[in-house]
Amino acid sequence: MKMPGVSRNLMLTIDQISQLTGVRKSTLRYWEKSFDHFLNPARTPSNRREYTLEDLERVRTIKRLLEKDHLTSRGVRLRLVELFAKEPPGGPRRKIESKQVSGSP
Repeated sequence: MKMPGVSRNLMLTIDQISQLTGVRKSTLRYWEKSFDHFLNPARTPSNRREYTLEDLERVRTIKRLLEKDHLTSRGVRLRLVELFAKEPPGGPRRKIESKQVSGSP
């Protein structure tokens, strides 16, 4: 999401992310554990979370995948790999799909 006049270095608190997305702070903390490869805010020396605008977009994406697309946590992780992973296309998905195929009857 591009916001004119907003610095890419802008850091948001968990309170601000919660207000902007409508996601409770406790849920955001849970998502950090569930989707740790994709949602991992920086920490200040006093251990407060600092979210970037990219983190804000990821929170919105996770919310949409859970609420509108009705994906499970596993489904969300797979979709996040497709959307945000910095690995070559098909990298982690190929491994996961091959496990599913080999375990099928």
